[in-house]
Amino acid sequence: MMGNPCIDCLGCRLANNQEKSHVIFEDSFVTCLLDHKPFNEGHLLILPKTHIVEIDELDAEHILAVMDAAKLMTKSVKTLFTPDGVTLSQNGGMFNELTHFHMHIVPRYKEECFGDFYTQIPQYAEKDDALAATAQKIRRVIQQMSL
Repeated sequence: MMGNPCIDCLGCRLANNQEKSHVIFEDSFVTCLLDHKPFNEGHLLILPKTHIVEIDELDAEHILAVMDAAKLMTKSVKTLFTPDGVTLSQNGGMFNELTHFHMHIVPRYKEECFGDFYTQIPQYAEKDDALAATAQKIRRVIQQMSL
């Protein structure tokens, strides 16, 4: 159910900056951060700041905030990394490893099979300093887009 941030929920702690992460963008409804095990450089997550587990629990304000963030994150990833495409993904039920709603934004390239995206372990291993550098690059692109 939707509600205030929950201290026992990793997704809530990430979305509310109570866990170490590489935040790219946030507003009063959502936080966008780099996935700690990215499929490709620029793989982002969008998480609501309130405790929401499933997509069908999102109210109109949160749906709009998630989609506005998805649009901004997709545009920034496309500008910075020039992928062949971008996959947006949201896993629910037993596939929601955070037990908190989150949407993936993943830059993808033509040599990557769509099915492999869901069956392979991420191959792009970024260390924390590389994640920090990627986060800085994406934040810079977002700032330039808003000028």
